[in-house]
Amino acid sequence: MAAHLKKRAYEEYSQVVEQDESQQQQPPAKLRLVQAAKPSPSLQLDLRGTTTSHEALSKLVEFGNKLPITADHTDGVVRSLLEYYCSATWPAVRAKIVMLLGDLARTPGYKAASLAEDLLALVAKEESHKVKAQLFSTLSTVGKSLPLSADLHRQMVDSAHKSLNDTSHVVRSECLSLIGALGIVERQSKKDDKKMVNLQRLLGEYTNDIDPRVRSSAFKAMICLHQRGQKLDFSLYDQVCSALTDDYEGVRLAALKLVWVLSQVYPEELVPVPGSVDETLRLIDDGFAKICQMVTDLSMTVRTEAAGLLGSLHLVSPKFLEQTLDKKLMSGLRRKTTAHERQKESYEAGEWSSGQKWADDAPKEQVDPDKVSLINTGACGAFVHGLEDEFLEVRLAAVDSLCELASHSPSFANTSLDFLVDMFNDEIESVRLNAIHSLRKISSVIILREDQLEIILNVLDDFAKEIREGVHDLLCTVKLATKSCLNSALQYLIRNLNKYPQDRVSIWKCVKHLGLAHPDLTLTLVPEFLGTHPYFDTPEPDMDDPAYIAVMVLIFNSASKSPTMMSLFPEYTMRHYSYLRDSLPHLVPEIKQMSLSIGVGMASESAGTSQESEGFLQDTMDKIKALDRMDRKSAITQMQLTISDLDRVGHLKPRLAASAEFSSLYIQCQLVFAKALSDEQWGVPAALCPQQYADTATAAADRVLELSHQLEHLFLGCSLQEMASILQLRLRSWTLQLVIQLRGRVTDSSKSKSTHMVCEQYLQRLTSMHRLFVAHSLQPDSFTQALFSEMHKLAATKSGILAKFLQPLLIHTKVPSLILSNKVCRATAAINEPIGGSDNPLRFTAGLALSVFMDCQLENVQDLQRVQVQVRFPDGQVQLFTPRMSDFRSMGPLSHRLMTDIYLSHGMWSDPCQVEVSLVMTYDPNIVEISGSSVYGFASSSSSNRSDSQGALELCKPVKLYVMPRAAKR
Repeated sequence: MAAHLKKRAYEEYSQVVEQDESQQQQPPAKLRLVQAAKPSPSLQLDLRGTTTSHEALSKLVEFGNKLPITADHTDGVVRSLLEYYCSATWPAVRAKIVMLLGDLARTPGYKAASLAEDLLALVAKEESHKVKAQLFSTLSTVGKSLPLSADLHRQMVDSAHKSLNDTSHVVRSECLSLIGALGIVERQSKKDDKKMVNLQRLLGEYTNDIDPRVRSSAFKAMICLHQRGQKLDFSLYDQVCSALTDDYEGVRLAALKLVWVLSQVYPEELVPVPGSVDETLRLIDDGFAKICQMVTDLSMTVRTEAAGLLGSLHLVSPKFLEQTLDKKLMSGLRRKTTAHERQKESYEAGEWSSGQKWADDAPKEQVDPDKVSLINTGACGAFVHGLEDEFLEVRLAAVDSLCELASHSPSFANTSLDFLVDMFNDEIESVRLNAIHSLRKISSVIILREDQLEIILNVLDDFAKEIREGVHDLLCTVKLATKSCLNSALQYLIRNLNKYPQDRVSIWKCVKHLGLAHPDLTLTLVPEFLGTHPYFDTPEPDMDDPAYIAVMVLIFNSASKSPTMMSLFPEYTMRHYSYLRDSLPHLVPEIKQMSLSIGVGMASESAGTSQESEGFLQDTMDKIKALDRMDRKSAITQMQLTISDLDRVGHLKPRLAASAEFSSLYIQCQLVFAKALSDEQWGVPAALCPQQYADTATAAADRVLELSHQLEHLFLGCSLQEMASILQLRLRSWTLQLVIQLRGRVTDSSKSKSTHMVCEQYLQRLTSMHRLFVAHSLQPDSFTQALFSEMHKLAATKSGILAKFLQPLLIHTKVPSLILSNKVCRATAAINEPIGGSDNPLRFTAGLALSVFMDCQLENVQDLQRVQVQVRFPDGQVQLFTPRMSDFRSMGPLSHRLMTDIYLSHGMWSDPCQVEVSLVMTYDPNIVEISGSSVYGFASSSSSNRSDSQGALELCKPVKLYVMPRAAKR
């Protein structure tokens, strides 16, 4: 019977199909796949049956909501719309038709040149102002969709020029907009000089139009010409400056932008000073003064735009910059004194009016021509007005511009320092935060005085966490003037630490940078910081005090720059240094003199470890290359030793921890397979094997699947071939699961049906894997290559043959070793808040919600949408919370900070219990990404919903919170 089955199995694999010679000579038939066109809504448009204009308009609106359509049906729709346009009597219907034609002109693949000619013909016949304006708007849209049709653009511009004498302001505005969007300033040939119209002169004429909307459109058309690369003429400057006093807000806003444009295009051109004959100014200086004058405009929008434009004028003279911070009364470009000041000067000079002489009390000051300032009064106090404005939008723009100009001028940065510091007291949180960030950007060129530092330190009492951390980051970069400044900064930081204990990580980082930046100031304050006395012994401080840790972090970082400081340390400082160096290595630097005084072997050991870690890692990985030549028992022992060595390397050298952990996880997969397949029970018939062996093998397959997902999703920097090795581990796990199920199948019909579905799913996964390897030209190992070569012979209906083929292949083919080609990075997270470990439970009413604030740091996480907060309750229930994308803040490349609130809710408990909170990364086990873009699915058609099969990988160790739900009071 066994021989008969064996013969039958070979017959299934070898089948011979005979063909005659006529059939062999016929060429193979070629198939072409054509995608069926989707039904288009354009086929539903039929305006011939409409009886009223309202009905036609409703159909047009309904059709417009169905756009876009395919390019194949656009021609027919355009023709039908143009035909109905000629018969429509209501202007609203014609305007809607023209609007739809503009939308259809943007259809990809549609040639809109013929449509433009039809629209030009309709312009000459149209009498309605509303429809005519819509025609020019649609022509502008069609012209933008045909950027290379210069002749067509010229026809459109000529048509718009002829319609500029229309009585409707809407038509004139649309014509000017079309000229700005399609017109060309340069003349192409001398023959056409008389025919071509000077567009800038034409637009300039309509800047004096009686309607303000037309004037605004003329200026916007000039801006559009500049944005299209057309160079504006210098002669427009006077006309634009005169428009800054226009009564209409839109005109002033457009003219303001044009002043900025001309100041950037012609910065060194000379313009005459108003009220002077021979004096001139640079255009950028005069334009800067004009823009400064608009900071006091009546409109908030104009003031915001003016304050924002000031920061981009980097070539302005220093005198003009200084005047923006000087808010003095000016009269005739001279300082105007008050009546009290004039009386005081008269009293000191002894000159009083007797009343007997005409004009004997007239001012006798002599005007020195060299002292007369040529600066326009508009520049005086511009930033002062902007920073004191009642609208926060203006203040934000003024702070940004002030910071931008200060970053390009160190002298102006020192002058503007007082004004930026004053903005720390603003009533709006966003303005205060913007001032903090702006001051940090220019901190490299400024030195803080005591009065300025006091204002900054008072902000540490702010309730907003973001404001406090912004001040901490600012103190990390500033330079303090005196030792009293450093002492005040430390005292305020300690007070902040006592008031807000959750800020300890940010404060410790702040004092670290303060110590590195001010070693000389710290040297004079060491006895005061440590509380030591020259004659009396002081008690040893508590090392668990966060305030004392902050002081020691400051001192130790300064000591790394100033070795003479160590002579002032008491005896217990050495022990504290050793403790802090081990517990907080990222905050406390290595000080060679202190390490030598503690123990000579400590420094040498750390130095030797630093030099030999990479070599030890390489030697450890070289040992696993010989696993293929070892017997199974020796290979298992060698893999166990290698995993232990890699874990030790990860603890000693954090820089190599990711590579060591990746290699350790891969070797664990090899070890699991080696143990699972080394059992002698694989040669025993399935009916005689105990159930525990099948359970052990199933657990091994599940473990390898879990480790493979960790290797795929938690590590960055793997090559394509390394990713292929991870996927082949997963393929072995699927094969092991299939073999276990096929060995334990019974003759029941329902079981055979489920077995058939499992076999079909496995073959689908194998096909998808083969497609992936072929698409990326990946080299499979011996096991995967054997599967790929025989996959066309395997069938889900022949599970017996499948099991006889897979089981020996799986047992006798070892998992190949993997050596990383480069260093990899691991996705990690750190929960800064909540801390956990408190004995005081968080109490809340059962059935209601408890808000828990979370502050986490994420590193090397690419897709933030996959990050979730996992909460595990004592009864085993698990909840996942998805943070909003606005809760993530970028701190650098692949570095983010998560600040969010989660809401816990549960029934009443008898005793306080611990709730575990952690960050996890979700993934779909049936989806794999290659090269960050190519996505391949390994799920079968009968798989469940994707959200139900999602897995979660922990990014950090969970934090335990002591929680106690209490009963509601009645």
